[in-house]
Amino acid sequence: MKVLVPVKRVVDYNVKVRVRPDNSGVDLNNVKMSVNPFCEIGIEEAVRLKEAGSATEVVAVSVGGKSCQEQLRTCLALGADRAVLIETDLDVQPLGIAKALKALQDKEQADIVIFGKQSIDGDNCQTGQMFAALSGMPQATFASEVQVQDGKLEVVREIDGGLQTISVTLPAVITTDLRLNEPRYASLPNIMKAKKKPMDTVTPEELGVDVTPRLEVLSVEPPAERQAGIKVESVEELVDKLKNEAKVIS
Repeated sequence: MKVLVPVKRVVDYNVKVRVRPDNSGVDLNNVKMSVNPFCEIGIEEAVRLKEAGSATEVVAVSVGGKSCQEQLRTCLALGADRAVLIETDLDVQPLGIAKALKALQDKEQADIVIFGKQSIDGDNCQTGQMFAALSGMPQATFASEVQVQDGKLEVVREIDGGLQTISVTLPAVITTDLRLNEPRYASLPNIMKAKKKPMDTVTPEELGVDVTPRLEVLSVEPPAERQAGIKVESVEELVDKLKNEAKVIS
């Protein structure tokens, strides 16, 4: 059984992002980049499925520029068997990524495709669902527990009202929630081994896919700085300020 895990290159979650002076986007110069944390959970789950004997091969794939090779090597060091880079210099959006991955899935014929539920940069939470719709595969989103049983996946999902358990037939799409697992750290021996693992490169054109962005970002602004609070001497003064200055009560 083959598991395909799409991963995204994002600004490391420990880095405080800066907006470019012209407000055209986020400043990525000299910024540490990492595997999207939710995608890392996806890689961990795929490796665990292989270790449990449920999967035979784990393939990591990313859509982006040559710099994505760094994150794919990280996935190889974490346990993926091989990697595929769909190389493009365009700022590909969720629909374009889903189309490119669908074209790759047509070639790979993976039994399980594990997405992170969202990326920490765009926070769109769309790609996995779009891919499932394009490929006609059943999907189990926001998974907090996954088990393979008799050619099916039993998935516990996190929903607003609590937990929902569903069963989907293979091939299927999963999107990972935070509580699915805790990703491992890559050991030095595995980092060295990852350099010898295969990594293929294809282009969207070779896959017959148009990934031209359909949305245009007009401007990006940092959140407004929070003003310092004040202390009041009495409840009466607090009510007066809430009523006459903040105007949140009448």
